[in-house]
Amino acid sequence: MKKNNYPHLIIILFLLLGFACGTNEVDTDETEVVREEGAKPSIEPKTILFFGNSLTAGYGIDPEDAFPGIIQQKIDSLGLDYKIINGGLSGETTASGLNRLDWFLEEEPDIFILELGGNDGLRGIAVDETRKNLEMMIELVQTRYPDTEIVLAGMQIPPNMGRDYAENFRNMYLDIAGDYDLVLIPFLLEGVGGEASLNLPDGIHPTEEGHKIVAETVWEYLYPIL
Repeated sequence: MKKNNYPHLIIILFLLLGFACGTNEVDTDETEVVREEGAKPSIEPKTILFFGNSLTAGYGIDPEDAFPGIIQQKIDSLGLDYKIINGGLSGETTASGLNRLDWFLEEEPDIFILELGGNDGLRGIAVDETRKNLEMMIELVQTRYPDTEIVLAGMQIPPNMGRDYAENFRNMYLDIAGDYDLVLIPFLLEGVGGEASLNLPDGIHPTEEGHKIVAETVWEYLYPIL
């Protein structure tokens, strides 16, 4: 009489299925471990926003040779984790800057460098008007990003509009920086303004060599807050 082997086959099948399921569970667990170890979040570099006029934009020279570009090169050479956004626009006044600032703030800057007012001074715009616009920009940044460090680049103008106007214009930056507790660059064009060899033929915009000096001036005040 032939024996019935079905019970033995069933037992063997159960053992095989159990082994296969166990193997899959181990593989799955190991896969999850590998995924967890490999899923390290990428760290985005911090953002420095230079917001200004033709001086920031690098009028008359290649953008990478303007002082924001030079500072980016210095940052990269030091291995610092910052990226620079150049928000310079030739001909910009404080009024037009105020109108376009909101769009640039979408970049969520960690450091905001405000370089505006020079064109206001050259056009003889009332100092009180320039000051109001600068303060509104500063307040907009501080309201939206309270932890953002703000650097104010001071400017001086020749006494074409009168000595009183030129003095009030220069003091405006000192007063604003004090009122809002900002880092102040007293004069952005220190060592460059008025030096023919360091400016383009228009006598206003720095050459590449001039921008190197401006970059060093800015770096003196920027580096301590990086």
